[in-house]
Amino acid sequence: MNATAKQPTNTGALTTLIIVFFFWGFIAAGNNVFIPFCKHKFNLDQFQSQLIDFAFYFAYYLGALGLFAYGAFGGKDLVGKWGFKKSIVYGLLFSALGAVAMIIAVNANTFTGMLVGLFIVALGFSLQQTAAQPFAIALGDPSTGTSRVNLGGGVNSFGTMIGPLVVGIALFGTTAAITDDKIAALSLSKVIILYSCVGALFIGAAALFYFSKKVPAGINEEKTEQANKALNFLLILTGLLIIMYVPIFNSYKNLSENITAAEQYALEVYRMKWLIGALIIVIAGLLLANKTAQKKSEGWGAMQYPQLVLGMLAIFCYVGVEVTIGSNLSELLKQEDFGGFQSSQIAPYISMYWGSLMIGRWTGAISAFEIKSTTKQILTFVVPLVAFGIIIGVNTIYQYNMAPLYYYVVCVLIQIAAFYVTKDKPATTLFVFSFLGVVAMVVGLLTTGTVATYAFLSGGLFCSIMWPCIFSLSIAGLGKYTTQGSAFLIMMILGGGIIPPLQGKLSDYLQASHNDIAGYGIHHSYIIPVFCFAYLVFFAIKVKGILKKQGIDYDSEVSAVSGH
Repeated sequence: MNATAKQPTNTGALTTLIIVFFFWGFIAAGNNVFIPFCKHKFNLDQFQSQLIDFAFYFAYYLGALGLFAYGAFGGKDLVGKWGFKKSIVYGLLFSALGAVAMIIAVNANTFTGMLVGLFIVALGFSLQQTAAQPFAIALGDPSTGTSRVNLGGGVNSFGTMIGPLVVGIALFGTTAAITDDKIAALSLSKVIILYSCVGALFIGAAALFYFSKKVPAGINEEKTEQANKALNFLLILTGLLIIMYVPIFNSYKNLSENITAAEQYALEVYRMKWLIGALIIVIAGLLLANKTAQKKSEGWGAMQYPQLVLGMLAIFCYVGVEVTIGSNLSELLKQEDFGGFQSSQIAPYISMYWGSLMIGRWTGAISAFEIKSTTKQILTFVVPLVAFGIIIGVNTIYQYNMAPLYYYVVCVLIQIAAFYVTKDKPATTLFVFSFLGVVAMVVGLLTTGTVATYAFLSGGLFCSIMWPCIFSLSIAGLGKYTTQGSAFLIMMILGGGIIPPLQGKLSDYLQASHNDIAGYGIHHSYIIPVFCFAYLVFFAIKVKGILKKQGIDYDSEVSAVSGH
């Protein structure tokens, strides 16, 4: 009897760990309110404002790359050497340093300094995220590990939903409407208060982990698989990306305030070329690496598998489209055709977008629990509606007028129907949700007003459970390279740092070429999400054939796990 008894869950440690999951969502989604604030405060164009996302998500890439490089040179996984517990503690403390850097930058009134601060915060997140999901499994019986990860994912999504509201209050000081003119008069001291609290929470969480004697160390001394060619490729890729961005940053120096429309247009074309070049480098580089690896696999590790390389591009597009829809939404909603909202009035829409991911992830988490088929069918209908009600309720408590979003429930019902059709099969789920994403973005591009707003918001619904689908399909059949493949996929969170600035620059370019039509640029820049969703449709179809050739059941049932 004792041999079959389940290991009890370390509730105290799990509760603390869930706080970390909440931080990821809270800070990342809070950036969507911080972006328009900084844009107005520092007189930035749309591309410059998206550098907040670039700094934040590029840090994820560099952090994961650094951990991989350590393993490649030292032969041991750094997180495994430190253990899950210490890795999360160190990650939290590093993020706390980022909060301090933010405070210093605010005092100096420098946007560049704020970017550095956010970069440091996200570096800490990269280390935390590498350790947190396997750590959640280690905090109890392995058979219930998925449930704990899903619980963390649900709380993460709650953080993405409530983050814009809390940050909006911290910056604007009230839930009442504030005009953009009044924003200019707001003191940056509010940002200091916000990040002082965030930094204190990071330190508090680190202390809870460090002093908890019940939390297992989670040390793993296994040697990592060698992949020196893959490391060299990633280092070259990183260098080329930096080279591509340098001319763009330099183009902002010594600009005349009296620049003509023709000169502005030429400048936007110049910047667009470099951004497109960066995107091509990522896509072509990965495809070339995989082709080379298949000819001679030695030294390439997990990159010899086509499902992984195509999956890396899929994660790149998924994270990119998830972030870019939300990050550019504030600017879109300021346009007259989309409501002409003031900055402080946009928070509930941002909250609904990130809440849409919560709706999908809560629904996907149902499969992690052993329940009767009939009960599961009922919950698949009830849970998303309850989650939608929570989003409406929380925003109402913050005194926002949610009446314009009541009929968004129609989009939720469409997602519910998609869940019934896909039946938890990863390839089918990814195909259906990606296709719906394409349709939603096209509808948004072809319309304006409430219909277009709902269409763009629904991108969150369709992104919600893509992460586990892409992940499971990408690492299928990797065997001993599974851990390494997972690390490569985490690196591709980089998409959140490249695609939003690309859409921001496309917006600036289109607006410069159609300056007589207000809001033309930001609206039509949403063609970028169409391409991202379209690639995910392609991946869902292509990976079936790849895995079928390897004798793998590409549509075996899996439960949806938390997002990045």
